[in-house]
Order: sequence, then C-alpha cells, then structure tokens
Amino acid sequence: MSHVRIWVHAVWGTKNHDPLIHDSFRVPLVQHIKKNAVTKGMYISLINGTPNHVHCLLTLNADFSISKTINLIKGEASHWINQQGILSQKFEWSDEYFAASVSESRVPYVRQYILDQQEHHRKKSFEDEYQKFLNELRSNENKDAE
Repeated sequence: MSHVRIWVHAVWGTKNHDPLIHDSFRVPLVQHIKKNAVTKGMYISLINGTPNHVHCLLTLNADFSISKTINLIKGEASHWINQQGILSQKFEWSDEYFAASVSESRVPYVRQYILDQQEHHRKKSFEDEYQKFLNELRSNENKDAE
C-alpha cells in the first residue's frame, strides 16, 4: 500500500470577495468541511478564514489532484451553506485558488499563520495577501528557471 503525505496550504475566496462568511456560521462551516473531507478520504489539519476567504492546511490524498481536492471541498461547502439557508442570497466561491506545498518543517508556521487570520487581516487585505502569494510563486519559478 502506498503512503503519501504532501502538505498543501490552500487559499480561496468568496465570489467577488464578498464578505459572506459570517462569524455566526464560520465554526459550523469549518466543522462541516472537515467532517466531509474525512468521508472522501482527505485530511484537513486546519481551516480558518475571514468573511471573504479561507485558508486550509491539508494533505493530498494519493488518488486526488490538487484541483479535484479543492473543488470537492469548495463544492460541498457551498452546497451545504445554500442547503442550510444560512444566507439570503446564493453562496458561491471564486473559481480561483492558491495552493502551495509545505515542507514538514514549515507545517507549524503555516498552522500558526492560519490560526492568526483574523488578526492578520486587520492589517492586510485579502487581495494584497493573495497578490503577495502569487508574487512569491513567480519569484521562485524565475529563480528555478535560472
């Protein structure tokens, strides 16, 4: 039997970055996402976010691509929110997401970063944070190409 443990830090936002993930249902949403992930053979170590986006630390299932993993999580979560009638409008996630591998030694740092989201976003917007992630990816890709 194969054993795979690839840590991934994934981030995705609500459609149009609308602040729809209210404190009143953030905890039940996170609990639902983690419970649903287990039924699909996925392991989510930590998930947290703000009203307009979510950070997730997970390990990839040997049978799923990153795309499939993120789409399963996002799809089930939006379905659950809409089915529960939590919002007066239809809930949707943005199509885009960020995902990067995390070395085993950096897992504690990423966990703390995810736990500190509310405090972190008092100083920096989601858009600025997302752009920083993309810039770091591009910078690393350029260094690798040299």
